[in-house]
Amino acid sequence: MTSRRILPTTEAEARFWLQGHQRVAGLDEAGRGAWAGPVVAAAVILPPSRSVLRGLTGVRDSKTMSARQREAQYAVIHAVAVAVGTGQASAAEIDALGIVPATRLAMTRAIHQLRLPPHVLLIDALALPEISLPQAAFPHADATSLSVACAGIIAKVTRDRWMVRADGDYPGYGFAQHKGYGTSRHRAALESLGVCAIHRRTFRPVAARLGSPACAS
Repeated sequence: MTSRRILPTTEAEARFWLQGHQRVAGLDEAGRGAWAGPVVAAAVILPPSRSVLRGLTGVRDSKTMSARQREAQYAVIHAVAVAVGTGQASAAEIDALGIVPATRLAMTRAIHQLRLPPHVLLIDALALPEISLPQAAFPHADATSLSVACAGIIAKVTRDRWMVRADGDYPGYGFAQHKGYGTSRHRAALESLGVCAIHRRTFRPVAARLGSPACAS
């Protein structure tokens, strides 16, 4: 079964609600594989009730949604959620730390931006060992857990908006279209324009343009 056929539910959240953990924060990220720009994470706490599903019927795994659908659900999630936080790690931090530690840093920053502290974390794939809260990290959580799916949409829309703004600061790269990912247009722009300030210098195509060793693809 693919993620396109799965509708996110509150089953994972409800297990913790029943244990008395009312503030369950779902976490997800956007931009881990891009060649440029930050990795952005979001944390979303939903009301502790299965009825929240009725207000978020349009929420899916963000990767299966169009940009217009994500933008529409971004506003709905903010209206329904108890708390929403976002955080990011810059290209320079990604180069210094590596993409996985930088992603954890962005997630930690997102948690700290929540207006209410969470009791439990639900995370798509990546555990946060430095956070001393009960947590469950499991693959494809963005397709099956409603709060994680919401976080994925918030992270994706936030990052896409960041890259659109960056397109004005670094014209010619096509950031507004490909959002920093490895498209043929992006590769051609790297060849013709060179590396700019928001490129991840340790990622292989960028490192190759600089003539530097690469540690990521």
